[in-house]
Amino acid sequence: MNLRKTRQAGKRNLTLRLLIGLAATVMFTSAPSVLAETSLYEYVTPSGVVHLTNVPNDPKFQVVQPTGTRMVSGLELERAVARAAKRHHLHPALLFAVMKAESSFNPVVVSKAGAVGLMQLVPETAMRHGVRNLYDTNENVAGGARHLRYLLDRFHGNTRLALAAYNAGERKVDRYRKIPPYKETREYVQKVLSYYRDYRKELWMVPLDQHEDEGNIRRSVFSEAGRE
Repeated sequence: MNLRKTRQAGKRNLTLRLLIGLAATVMFTSAPSVLAETSLYEYVTPSGVVHLTNVPNDPKFQVVQPTGTRMVSGLELERAVARAAKRHHLHPALLFAVMKAESSFNPVVVSKAGAVGLMQLVPETAMRHGVRNLYDTNENVAGGARHLRYLLDRFHGNTRLALAAYNAGERKVDRYRKIPPYKETREYVQKVLSYYRDYRKELWMVPLDQHEDEGNIRRSVFSEAGRE
């Protein structure tokens, strides 16, 4: 790779990181008003089993407070995505695309349905995939990646159906045996695929073994998530 291409790659990587960092910063400052709409509650049994819900029906449930007090940096997010993508055999661009569509990189947002964080995990999905702290960047991203991998396997590598199931639920996809006829879901799938294509063209990831030196940028190689 010549010097010109190396500089261009570094610029693309820096641009992506700045965009992610800016989104996280802006959304983090607006988080209190978002969290005011819907709260998440948890109850830990004596045996250590964690129950999560956005509709508590027992006084034992307590409001879950975000544990992070700082924004998520672009570099931290890249590393979390790189680890999750490698472990679950996903293209990192697909995780970034889902994250962009789901939360716009807001690490503490809670939807009206009770979905939390970067990958917008609902309590049931989080519990299924072993996520204990939905506000932890690594846990949230890993849980979302694990769920996406599960859906891709379930729908035989069909990315469109997996994304539809991520949005509308796997039972709805089973029922129609195609992308459900919901405007929101159809628009969601198209939006994620559009982001996915863009990120695949521009995405340059920081190596997992790189801790301090951000100048040594190289492209990470991951297996494809599935067919579009």
